Amino acid sequence: MQMKQFSHVLHTHAGRPFLIDFTCREDHHKKPVVIFVHGFKGFKDWGPFPLLSEELAIRGWCCIKVNLSHNGTTPDQPLDFADLEAFGRDTLSQHLEDLNTVMNFVTTASAPLPLQEVNTEEIFLIGHSRGGSLVLLQAAEDLRVKKVVTWAAVADLLAGYTPDQLALWKSEGVRYIRNARTQQDMPLYYSYYDDLLKNNARLSVLGAAKKIRQPLLIIHGSADETIAVEDAYAIHLNVPNSELLIIKDAGHTFGGVHPATFETMPSAFQEAVEQSILFFKR
Repeated sequence: MQMKQFSHVLHTHAGRPFLIDFTCREDHHKKPVVIFVHGFKGFKDWGPFPLLSEELAIRGWCCIKVNLSHNGTTPDQPLDFADLEAFGRDTLSQHLEDLNTVMNFVTTASAPLPLQEVNTEEIFLIGHSRGGSLVLLQAAEDLRVKKVVTWAAVADLLAGYTPDQLALWKSEGVRYIRNARTQQDMPLYYSYYDDLLKNNARLSVLGAAKKIRQPLLIIHGSADETIAVEDAYAIHLNVPNSELLIIKDAGHTFGGVHPATFETMPSAFQEAVEQSILFFKR
């Protein structure tokens, strides 16, 4: 089977480069586009995510995976957190700018896409963890998005901090998150939380959920150790046109680890992929 694959560098309004990749089957039939967005401390080639793009391509979609501009990677080092200062300066507003840039790229006639393979009128989104929250926010204000799937999405991006933690974060200007895999202390400046406060009308996940008119599938693991399964129920209650799938005993990454120690998808991850595909087909 002939596959078309390439990477491309996009830029934020401030000029910061970020990397996306494109995968689809070359059969000269126009196919819908699925854009996949990673979560916090994630990147487009984490664990089984490359298997996701390959499976989507095999099954009849064009897949674009995104490295968000301030996720800590760079176009030259897409697998490493090589720019921790950028990671620290990240905000949800910047995330939305990034995703909107990707949407504009897909729908612009001059984009270097194989136009004989791509149906730019059919754009679907999948987001994992905080990326799931992001695709909900995008869909609430972008009718170019036709369907949405969230994997282990966060329902309230302001939650999870005690008053003492917030006071210390604000006074020191930065807090550090330990990355157990890389042994890096990753900074996150208070500007991240301040952005959520100042733009809460736009960045409230449950507020955005109430505005969504596109079909939505919410997938969550019953044993998610990072984002409680109650977040999935909260989102579902706020989106009338939504379906909810709880995968029994699945954790936050649906069995995925990085670096990948498998050649095929873990079973829970495979179920999330399969159910996403069935939803897109309906």
